[in-house]
Amino acid sequence: MATTNIATSRAISAKPKNTFFQKVVKQKELVLITIPYLVYFFIFNYMPLWGLTMAFQNYKPHRTFWEQEWVGFRHFQKLFTDPAFYRVLRNTLAMSLINLVFGFVTAIVFALLLNEIPKQLFGFKRVVQTISYMPHFLSWIIVCGLVSTILSMEDGIVNNLLVAMGLIKDKIHFLGKPEYFWWIVGFTNVWKSMGWNSIIYLAAITSIDPCLYEAAAIDGYGRFGRIWHITLPGIKSTIIVLLIMNAGWILNAGFEIQYILGSNGLVLDVSETIDIYVLKKGFAGTAGSGFAFGTAAGMFKTVVSAVILIVCNNVSRWLGEERLV
Repeated sequence: MATTNIATSRAISAKPKNTFFQKVVKQKELVLITIPYLVYFFIFNYMPLWGLTMAFQNYKPHRTFWEQEWVGFRHFQKLFTDPAFYRVLRNTLAMSLINLVFGFVTAIVFALLLNEIPKQLFGFKRVVQTISYMPHFLSWIIVCGLVSTILSMEDGIVNNLLVAMGLIKDKIHFLGKPEYFWWIVGFTNVWKSMGWNSIIYLAAITSIDPCLYEAAAIDGYGRFGRIWHITLPGIKSTIIVLLIMNAGWILNAGFEIQYILGSNGLVLDVSETIDIYVLKKGFAGTAGSGFAFGTAAGMFKTVVSAVILIVCNNVSRWLGEERLV
């Protein structure tokens, strides 16, 4: 018996190991398909990273890389002593948190509501899904035009309804009131992205075993009980992973809607985000003197986003929940 076991172990060890290159050859079709995407990301995502060196230079466009004057962290010191930077940082964080909280909650609730539509109304469910997805494909120019028309003081439907219901006497210039701007941006983002963001939650819900719902119904759980005890725990891992990913975008409150709706000057103090700040500072001055400062501001946003993403991922791992890696 011992001789047989030794012979078997030798035969197993004599088999060629499935090395990395053998796996690549075996799956060469998949590797070939990924090559165009790898080339795309290398050209447009990794090659431009050399431009981050401008943040440490007194950059002049007419000079070569070796002729640039290196100034260390001078632009970062200038950035952190600029009062306008803390103003745009406040605006960015406020609008990002509004977008994160309302966008996250509404997408989950919308997916739960769609999932509860009975199979007999499948056609109605498809119509609702299609209508909810459509705003995602509209450009921000069109969306901002719609928002401006809806909130207009002349023929805006919001002002007309409020006056007709007797809630206000004089029409309100919503886009000229700083206290309304963050909420207008937040609810516009929710309207535009809610249907699209709900797709992944609907996909996660479909992976839940239907037998669990049947067992819960037999045990006496109602509709809300099944949602609370089966649906939400079933998609918890998806919610956590998406929450971690969205936390990494906390400093990306947007650019287009703030730039378009906030260009009237009345709400400039609350509409500027870091992206707008980088744009204005990057093209300030002459002979590209603002490029280095704008790069430093953009680099700060990237580093902070990466740190937040890593921290949230590690906290999730420490709590024993799902994580990215």
